[in-house]
Amino acid sequence: MEWYLRYGQTQKGPFTLEEARVEVSRNSNGHAWKPGMPQWLPISDIDELNGGIERVSPPPFGSYRCDELDFTVFGTEMQYVEVELDPGESAIAEAGVMMYKDSSVHMESIFGDGSARAEGGGFMGKLVGAGKRVLTGESLFMTQFLNQGNRKAAVAFGAPYPGNVIPLSLPSVGGTLICQKDSFLCAAKGVSMDLYFQKKILTGLFGGEGFIMQKLSGDGLVFVHAGGTVKERVLDPGEILHVDTGCIVAFEPSVDFDIRQAGNVKTMLFGGEGFFFAQLQGPGKVWLQSLPFSRLAGRMLKAAPQHGGKDRGEGSILGGLGNLLNGDNRL
Repeated sequence: MEWYLRYGQTQKGPFTLEEARVEVSRNSNGHAWKPGMPQWLPISDIDELNGGIERVSPPPFGSYRCDELDFTVFGTEMQYVEVELDPGESAIAEAGVMMYKDSSVHMESIFGDGSARAEGGGFMGKLVGAGKRVLTGESLFMTQFLNQGNRKAAVAFGAPYPGNVIPLSLPSVGGTLICQKDSFLCAAKGVSMDLYFQKKILTGLFGGEGFIMQKLSGDGLVFVHAGGTVKERVLDPGEILHVDTGCIVAFEPSVDFDIRQAGNVKTMLFGGEGFFFAQLQGPGKVWLQSLPFSRLAGRMLKAAPQHGGKDRGEGSILGGLGNLLNGDNRL
């Protein structure tokens, strides 16, 4: 078994179990990871490295047991996902993303995410879960789609802007996925949505997408949306990838997310890429997008004549004079 140890920005390994125990005996103030673990854990929480038996903590309020969904993704540039629900099955989604549904699918607003974790905490659990959603910029409520019929029924959810819908099975990523707060589209009923705080304050302040991200947990399917073309990349232990902060869609918890200065002062001021970029360090899988919504919105706003953008005449030989003849502009 290969073990990896991390102390601050320094990563060591791979080690055998005995070699890792020797390293830990010298310094236990760090984190450790091995293949199969969903994320880096404090060394002090791993009994196996301290001479004992590794603890496996059960999830709160029992097992997750999310509904099992069948789905089909349609389209190319503007995709949507159609989810097939068996009788009694449910899906949850952000407000305003439904495209169509069968008549037997009952739509209802719910407080929080409706997961077993939130339900097990009673009203206060729901309130805390809803409050966390507000911190990520989302609504207090989500929408639940329940098949109340006696046969299969479908409901579809559309992407908010050009890009791709990424279906992910949470068990395939260790039960947990970290994603940008605006990328979540829909999921099987039972998936828990929580906050994920960047551990380093500078990463939160200058990480582009803020201090807060979303953590999706459970054993069901989730669907996230990425702008433009999607790149899936598997990072080896210790492998480092530099990425524009807005181009990160999601990553496994074992991936270390940090920020780095974008070159010297001249590069930062005139390079057009901002002052900082993201540094992703393996092991783990990351999903990247070629067209962040912030970049798309910025370009559109910059080009809008109503906001001081330069009108290029759309290729007309009349240029600005041609605008006097169309009905889209006001004098």
